[in-house]
Amino acid sequence: MKLSIIIVSYNTKELLRRCLESVIRCLVRGDSEEKKFTITKPLLPNTQIIVVDNGSTDGSIQLIKNEKELFLRNVKIKNYNLKLKIIENKKNLGFAKAVNQALREAKGEVVLLLNSDTQIKPEALEKLLEFEKKVRPAIIGAKLLNPDGSIQASVFNLPTMNRAVGEFWLGKKNAFSKYAPLGDKPVTVEAVVGGAMLISRKIVDKIGFFDERYFMYFEDLDYCRRARKAGFKVWYLPSAQITHEHGASGKEISSLTQRWLVQSSKIYHGLFKHYLISFILWSGQKCKFTKIG
Repeated sequence: MKLSIIIVSYNTKELLRRCLESVIRCLVRGDSEEKKFTITKPLLPNTQIIVVDNGSTDGSIQLIKNEKELFLRNVKIKNYNLKLKIIENKKNLGFAKAVNQALREAKGEVVLLLNSDTQIKPEALEKLLEFEKKVRPAIIGAKLLNPDGSIQASVFNLPTMNRAVGEFWLGKKNAFSKYAPLGDKPVTVEAVVGGAMLISRKIVDKIGFFDERYFMYFEDLDYCRRARKAGFKVWYLPSAQITHEHGASGKEISSLTQRWLVQSSKIYHGLFKHYLISFILWSGQKCKFTKIG
């Protein structure tokens, strides 16, 4: 199995349908009118799709089962193997724990973490895999786009107290906040978001799974930080484009997402730095310090 695609879903039934359809179109060539995939040629190597449903109540599980039958019935090509596995959780276990469930089942040399509210543009998977061959082992982030086609910030400098001061007190743009690198060339960065993150399996074997103390938020920053500390590079590949409807899974539980964000920040930074950074961000926004670029 060359590629494992991991999709964590929580109450995003229709978005998940579109995500799966976009993945299939990237994997095989053929017609897909009315969801009847007439396959003529595989575009990518043997692929394993693992969907982890985190206790959805919107019918997502039945959708996945229906789509599984549809996809596997039609994607039958000699010497090509596509597997779709479903992991059904009875409750929301959080992102990191769900990813780890799938990583234990993943057989691919390369693993792609993909949010259920994403749609992969044509050839994006091919470009990610081709680039991974050149730079492996590495973590690679795709270029994320908003539904209107505008560029979505998807890259971080690893957050520190000095960088918080730089951006929120001294006005240094993108020192602390998420940003999108300029230009069309691949660049090394410090961290990419977990919503579209390609990981060489050798990195997982070396540094292990995601830290399950993070229910949601900061788990991607933590993983990139650990990978860099172990000597691996993190890349941003702008030629691989993925549309992302940001925050779709958290829309119905917005009151909880802020709590998870705070909890994860305390784990990532430690209590003292968390409160100090929070003060820097709050005071900088309150006082609206002059931007210096």
